[in-house]
Amino acid sequence: MEDHQNSAPNAIGLCLLPSELMQNIFLSLVLPEIIRLKLVSKSFSDIISDQSFVRECNSRSSSTAWLFVYKKRWLRDAVLHGFTDRSDRWFRIPITELLKPIRLHSEDLYFLTASGNVFLFASNTVREVIAVNLVTMTVKKIPPSPLGPRGTSSWRRSGMKLVTGPPGSSHFRFMFAEFVENRPVVFVYSSITDTWKATEAAEDTNRGQEEEDDKGIFLNVINGRRESVLVACTGACESPVVVRPRLERGGGEGERDREMRVGFSWGNVIDRLHVYGDGYMMIVESEGGGRDGRKRVMKGIEMWGVKGRTGREWQFISKAPGEVMKKIERVYGVMMGCLGQRNGVIRASLVTNWEGVWDIMWISLDSNTNLWSWIPLPDCKMKGCNLAGIGFSSGLTLP
Repeated sequence: MEDHQNSAPNAIGLCLLPSELMQNIFLSLVLPEIIRLKLVSKSFSDIISDQSFVRECNSRSSSTAWLFVYKKRWLRDAVLHGFTDRSDRWFRIPITELLKPIRLHSEDLYFLTASGNVFLFASNTVREVIAVNLVTMTVKKIPPSPLGPRGTSSWRRSGMKLVTGPPGSSHFRFMFAEFVENRPVVFVYSSITDTWKATEAAEDTNRGQEEEDDKGIFLNVINGRRESVLVACTGACESPVVVRPRLERGGGEGERDREMRVGFSWGNVIDRLHVYGDGYMMIVESEGGGRDGRKRVMKGIEMWGVKGRTGREWQFISKAPGEVMKKIERVYGVMMGCLGQRNGVIRASLVTNWEGVWDIMWISLDSNTNLWSWIPLPDCKMKGCNLAGIGFSSGLTLP
C-alpha cells in the first residue's frame, strides 16, 4: 500500500532508537503505513514481524474504520483510495499489478465491498467477482453463483455482505440476497470450500414477539414505497428470516404521515434519498433550487432502523443536528451514498456532483449516545475520474 504523499520516516534515525520506543512509534501509525515501513529495512521488518507487535497492532486496527473509494479513468489504471479517521490523508492502494495473473484490467472493475484484508471487485466484461487480499497480495476468481454470471448493475450494496474470519486466517464468506421465483433466497460463498450454498429465507412465525438482539446480518432484498423486504440471518448464515419493516409515520418534528420515496422525486419541492445498509435507513431531505430543476441543497438527515430480527416497522432513531448539517450542506445535482454499522456506530458517506465537481462526505451516529459527528475529508482528487464503488470497512490486520 502507498500513501499519496509518498513519505516515510528517516530509517537511519529511527534505527538508533530503542526497539521498545520504535514499536510505540509504529503502533501510532495506521496499517498501510506499517506495511510500507516493513519494506524499508530488515530491522523494521523484524520489529513489525514480532508476534507481540502483530497482536497489539491487530488489536488496535480491528476497531479502525475505513472509507474506501474506487475511481478510474477509462483506458487508464484505476486506483483504490482509503481514508481513516486516525489519519489526515487518503492512502493510494494500487491493484493493477495484482490482477496481471488473472488477465483482468483494473479499469473494467467495480468495487463491491470489503471486510478485513479482503476486497471484492466485479468485472462487467467477463461478469465475474474477484477477491483481492491487500495484505497477502493474492487474488482469486470466485466461481459464479447459482444465479449464474452477473454484471455490475446486478449487485446492490445493501443486499450483500462480506464477512472475514476466523481471526488470523484469510478466509471469508460472501453473501447476498435476491428474489428467486418470488421467494427471498440467501446465497453464501465460502472461501474454505470454494462453493456456494443457497438457502430460502423463512417467513417469520413469531408474530408479536420482538427480539431485542439486533446483532445479526441484514440483507436488503426490496426497498419499496411503503414496505421494505430484508433477510436477517446470523453471522454463520443460518436460519435466514424474512423481515418486512414498514414506514408508517415520520419521526423528528411533527410525527407526520409520509410515504417512502426511493431515490429522488424530481417533481416535488422536497426530495428524499434513501440509503440502506446493515438494517438501517438514512433519509436525506433536499430542497430544489434554480429554475432548471437540477440544483438541490441538502436540508436534513434522519436515521431509521429495524429493531431485532422480527421488526415490523422502520423505527426513527435520530435527526442530524443543525451544526452537523451546516458542515455538510452542499449544492448538488446528483447524489449517492453508502451506509454501514459496526459496534453501535452507524457510518454513512454521501457523494455529490455538481457540474462535474465531486464531493465526498463522512458522517456517523453513535446509536448508544445519540451523538452525531462529521469527519472532514481531504480532497480525493476526483476531477476527470469516474466513481466505480465506495464502501466502509474495518479490521485490516497483519498476517
